[in-house]
Amino acid sequence: MAKIVKPLSPVQIKNAKPKDKTYKLADGGGLYLEITPAGSKLWRMKFKQSNGKENRLSFGIYPEVSLEAARHKRDEARKLRRDGVDPSQAKKEKKQIAKEKAGNTFEKIAREWHNNRLGAWAESTAKDTINRLEKDIFPEIGSLPIAEISHMQMIGALRKIEERGANEIAHRLKATCARVFSYANQHGIENRNPAADLKDVLKHTKPGHFAAITANELPAFLATMNKNDARLYKTTRIAMRLMMLLFVRTSELIETPWSEIDLEKGEWIIPWYRMKRGKLTVNPDKTDHHVCLSQQALELLRELHTLTGGNKWLFPNQRDHEKPMSNNAILMALKRMGYKNKMTGHGFRALAMSTLKEELHIRHEVVDRQLAHAQKDKVTSAYDRALGFPHPHGYIR
Repeated sequence: MAKIVKPLSPVQIKNAKPKDKTYKLADGGGLYLEITPAGSKLWRMKFKQSNGKENRLSFGIYPEVSLEAARHKRDEARKLRRDGVDPSQAKKEKKQIAKEKAGNTFEKIAREWHNNRLGAWAESTAKDTINRLEKDIFPEIGSLPIAEISHMQMIGALRKIEERGANEIAHRLKATCARVFSYANQHGIENRNPAADLKDVLKHTKPGHFAAITANELPAFLATMNKNDARLYKTTRIAMRLMMLLFVRTSELIETPWSEIDLEKGEWIIPWYRMKRGKLTVNPDKTDHHVCLSQQALELLRELHTLTGGNKWLFPNQRDHEKPMSNNAILMALKRMGYKNKMTGHGFRALAMSTLKEELHIRHEVVDRQLAHAQKDKVTSAYDRALGFPHPHGYIR
């Protein structure tokens, strides 16, 4: 007949004193409290394996693990044993799962996802994506296990971006994070994808036009830039003048290497993969963009060459010459000039479009060609090619 063990009481456990040798206080069902000469009180459970050998489980230290908690662990282990599962093996597997779960942080999975996408992206897109994650997301949730990130933690990270007025970036990063969570789920790393359904949480961004001055306001703008009370770098002022003359996108200008410019021939050809269409699709049309350089633009480029010609970039970063000028450099320059919320880098393109089409009545096909707008169909594209073509001093019409 099995020996009947009287269950332990909380008082009995609390009053148990250390002895010269380690001893045990049994609670029943294989559970016992082990008291060491140093005074430690350890919960353990003995059980027999399927091969008949005796094994032990450790449930933690009293009082961190209470009597009630220890009994619950014992009952779970006995249930596993009844189901034919080795409790010690189950514990090891549980530990391994927990270790893997803790190791699958958001940053780790995001970098895996980013690396997996490199073949489908232009270099600038890949760089911009990881830079935004490193700046705004990784410091907030990067070290957390991706399976444990809550909606409130995701919202908190995005709210910080909104607080500095970057609502559009917050929306873009929400979409990026949703793709990272989805990538994890597809690889068996289950999570709630807390970024997927935040449709009404972030501040609404109005789809509309970028801030831009009008043609009538241009003389005052140029006078302010020439006066240079804002103490802008010479290269920054040249960048803004070139944007007014060439209508290229901000990133297309500031990320330009000198290798694309031929000052002798007066040519600038932007490779397709640096263009917006090349960045947005895996299978772009791979059409390079011929930027028409006017005499004024060529003069500015030659002047710029005396300043930065020894560098890889037309506009090297002031802090790190190995990198191009920051995307925010033009916006900061406009802010210092007093044009915050009145003019943007993209605003130069809007200014060019409205002036050329409405004031100078230039055919829209020619303007769209210079702006590198995507053509709606092949017929329109062919018509544009016949209508306007690159020339060192402008379009032939």
